[in-house]
Amino acid sequence: MTRSQFARYVESSQLAFRRFLTALCCGDSQLADDIAQEAYLKAYMACDKLEDDSKFNSWLYRIGYNSFISNRRTARFNVGYDEAYSLPSADFSDEAFRYQELHAALERLPNKERTSVLLYYMEGYSVKEITEVTGASQEAVRTHLSRGRNHLRSLLSKNENEYGQGY
Repeated sequence: MTRSQFARYVESSQLAFRRFLTALCCGDSQLADDIAQEAYLKAYMACDKLEDDSKFNSWLYRIGYNSFISNRRTARFNVGYDEAYSLPSADFSDEAFRYQELHAALERLPNKERTSVLLYYMEGYSVKEITEVTGASQEAVRTHLSRGRNHLRSLLSKNENEYGQGY
């Protein structure tokens, strides 16, 4: 694959790929951008190994998914008071809260369920394509989809019952 071909493939898939990573990161667009950059760099370094250009998107999503998993394994969630106090304040506009409930529910799903649900419903991937991205069997992907739907339904209806519609 030439440099210009790689650039064309990235350009045509960039919005969907970053949307997927942002959802995978439960709305943390900065983390998603970091993972996207890492995935693009890894993809560029290995683009000569891609034998079938028609599989570029699933190949890139697999690299992105693996980068996400690696990031989750090494992430530190313990932040001291002084560090938390010095963090820049978030954007609290209405737009920032638009998908807050969905992102909160997605964050509570196990990674495999979240990934399968996002790829299937948000990106329109087939079960077979999801297996290429995640490395799971088709039966496992179907199970992740089923469980993910049930968990999301439960989490979202629980929030609706707690706060009422249109809170």
